Amino acid sequence: MVSKSEQPGETAAQDDTLSPAMRDAAEQAPDPEAARELARDLNTWSVARRMLGSYLKPLWKLAAFALVLNAVVGATTGAIPWLLKTVVDDVVNNPNPPAWQIWGVPLAAAVIMCIKSIASYGSTVTMSTIGQRIVEGIQTKMFERIVRADLAWLSATHSGRFVASFMADVGRLTGTITTSMIDQARNLLSVIGLLGAVFIMNWKLALIATCILPLAALFLRRFGKKTRKAARQSLEGTGDLSTLISETLKGIRVVKAYGREDHELDRAKVIIKQLVTQALIAIRMRAASGPTTEALSGIGIGLVIYVSIVLIQAGSLTLGEMTGFITALMLAYQPLKALANTQTTMQEGVAAAIRLFPILDTEPQVVTAPGAKPLAVPQGMVEFENVSFEYADGTPALHGVSLDVPKGHTVALVGPSGAGKSTILNLVPRFYDPTGGRVLIDGQDLKDVTVDSVRAISALVTQEPFLFDDTIRANIAYGRADATDEEIREAARNAAADEFISQLPNGYDSLVGEAGQKLSGGQRQRIAIARAMLKDAPILLLDEATSALDTASELKVQNALSRLMIGRTTLVIAHRLSTIKHADMIYVIDEGRVLEHGTHNELIKKGGLYAELSRSQFIEEPAQESQEAEAAAVAGE
Repeated sequence: MVSKSEQPGETAAQDDTLSPAMRDAAEQAPDPEAARELARDLNTWSVARRMLGSYLKPLWKLAAFALVLNAVVGATTGAIPWLLKTVVDDVVNNPNPPAWQIWGVPLAAAVIMCIKSIASYGSTVTMSTIGQRIVEGIQTKMFERIVRADLAWLSATHSGRFVASFMADVGRLTGTITTSMIDQARNLLSVIGLLGAVFIMNWKLALIATCILPLAALFLRRFGKKTRKAARQSLEGTGDLSTLISETLKGIRVVKAYGREDHELDRAKVIIKQLVTQALIAIRMRAASGPTTEALSGIGIGLVIYVSIVLIQAGSLTLGEMTGFITALMLAYQPLKALANTQTTMQEGVAAAIRLFPILDTEPQVVTAPGAKPLAVPQGMVEFENVSFEYADGTPALHGVSLDVPKGHTVALVGPSGAGKSTILNLVPRFYDPTGGRVLIDGQDLKDVTVDSVRAISALVTQEPFLFDDTIRANIAYGRADATDEEIREAARNAAADEFISQLPNGYDSLVGEAGQKLSGGQRQRIAIARAMLKDAPILLLDEATSALDTASELKVQNALSRLMIGRTTLVIAHRLSTIKHADMIYVIDEGRVLEHGTHNELIKKGGLYAELSRSQFIEEPAQESQEAEAAAVAGE
């Protein structure tokens, strides 16, 4: 059953548990409701646990290798202060140092730095490899979720937000792993190595040096909150900009026809300016974290120097220990600075996760039930038994619809816009499942058979056929990748498309452009019909397949459809009643209910809604045809 959405009051009450930043990030996600639910339990460490378990676990060997290399980096970094202590105390302050110390200490330093460099290079390459593998995994899974998702979920989501999540959010979330988790392991291990060295040398000085850490954590927490807000607003802007670009390109003819180029440009400027503003805020937060750490480190080093001088004068600290200690603190500055930036990067990752995880967690509701068998179609009879349907937001679409489409018959659905005709059509290939009643093919409930087998026995031709940015050949063969060239040509001939295809410079290898923009509406429609013919499915679904065409194109397409419908069980939605006069049965749908049914002549005699629609079109169509003829005559002049 299609679930209803939360009531407004309930949503608002639940959202009160979220911070403003988390709530706004959820609202800008492709699926806001799911994002709000996720955000209530989402934090930095929950994101880290999920990413480690889901995407890093399969790469544990590479991750373990990177950690070993990072441990080597940390150990070699911690050894440097000890070398300096040895140089000052045992070599510089010794009038007659052993020969092995004179050449051994510099050699050890060189070897240690070479080992550190090799380990650092290896860890960087390994972690970059891990990052790219994770991007591959997330984007592949995300695309799989999108193509397998229910139409109801997809239609309720802005495509621009999908694009933004696919491109920007994946990168930010991956950065949370590779930069903020694995990469920082190197910095953390380096700091641990250096802290171990200073605590061994003098634990009192070490305590003084580390007393500033709580203060640094307080500042970084504040920076993290501001960074999360800036990241969230940046992600929102990215999604809005993607939506605007996509919308403007799709509607560019309308934009130009109404002279609204400047209006769309102004809209883009506002979003771009907001993106720049939020980017600058994030940059300032990142930039501030480093100097803050540097300033606090300076305070700590100053205290260490003062106490060191006092201890040296008291004879309880050597000059070498002081030199090694201060060197360790200076070496710890860069990894500490990087660790300080971890919080800001993690907050960006959380904001991205709020938008991305709901997509990755999406499971289709229309699925094959356990133990379901493939659909058997000995005849191809379609039946609706008291079918009801409501959309996810609770909007009812159908109420107790019952109808039959016998084998090889043509049944038409007519009625005003929004009556529920397309919903009925969408239930046949299981784009949706009914919330009540049953849809059957040859007596088999579609919920009891496999989804793939249901969709394999039907072909769909819509009002605005979609063509992929590929060749004509590939578009016709989309439903049958193994079709031969002759089969493709035969389908095109039957669809009255072979003639215009052959006249193109590259024939069947001609590219149709994005969404088929290089072809006319009639040409696109005939290619869609050829695609349906090539699939050769026993059940045909036509959704106002000729309503968007001019009279000349409609005649060619209608002839092609007539050939396609021969011997097939056909369910057709028609706007122009003249195209379905000869249907075996016509069902009149209004407000999700079957008002009347019968043949064309029977419905005219009843004098109901169908007769009313027929009379109105009898007046409108001659006038329209006259206008089209006049326009053709003017064009001919």
